[in-house]
Order: sequence, then structure tokens, then C-alpha cells
Amino acid sequence: MAGKGKAVKAGDKLAKEVVEIAKHLNLETREQFRCGRRIWGAERKIDVVVTEPTLRKRLGIECKAQDSKGTAEEKIVATIQDMDAWPIAGLLVFTGEGFSDKMRSFMIASGKAVGLEDLEPWLRLFFGLEL
Repeated sequence: MAGKGKAVKAGDKLAKEVVEIAKHLNLETREQFRCGRRIWGAERKIDVVVTEPTLRKRLGIECKAQDSKGTAEEKIVATIQDMDAWPIAGLLVFTGEGFSDKMRSFMIASGKAVGLEDLEPWLRLFFGLEL
């Protein structure tokens, strides 16, 4: 599949940015956390699990980056549905110019997605941190 390696690198870079934002807020992180299997048997991994160290409240974060039109957009609906099967709350963090306006609207309207630029205030609200 053309561009797959590039997409993986972009997603990995985004996950590292998410980790840095969480650590800046004194939250604990763990990357590529294995948590069971998907309906067709594939191993389920959460890109980043963020934990508030005092209350131990957790959030799973799935990272999608797309700088040009490509396959990440095609996976968004399945990703959001898959988060419902997680044993913790989930959030999709996205970045890049490759997502169509309609897909951006869909992600935001789902209530389960946020652009990278809005992640820090979202985490502050979710974990009850100082605003």
C-alpha cells in the first residue's frame, strides 16, 4: 500500500507530541498499550494511555495524522467505534491538512475527537487540572 510507511511515521510523531503535552501537565503516559483483540481477531493497541497519578483516572488516546489526502481518513469511523470497546474512556487526536472539511466536522461532532492544537485544554478539563 503506497504511503503506508509515511502514515505510520506521522502517527508515531503525533503520539510523541501527545506524550509531551501530557507530561507537561504532570500526567503519566504509556505508549502502544495492548488491550485485547478486535472483532476480527487483530490485536488491539491504544496509541497512548494517559493517567492522572493521584486519582489514577485514565484516558486512551488514538492518534491520526494526515498531511495529504490518504487512508487515515478512511479509518476514522472504525477507530471511533473501536474506542467504545475500550475498558477506559477514549479520545481521537488528529492533525494534518489531509483530512477533508467533512471528516473534520464528523470527528469534532462525535464528541470523541479533538485537534492536536486543542488537546492541552481538553486534558485539563478531563482530568480536573488547573485551567
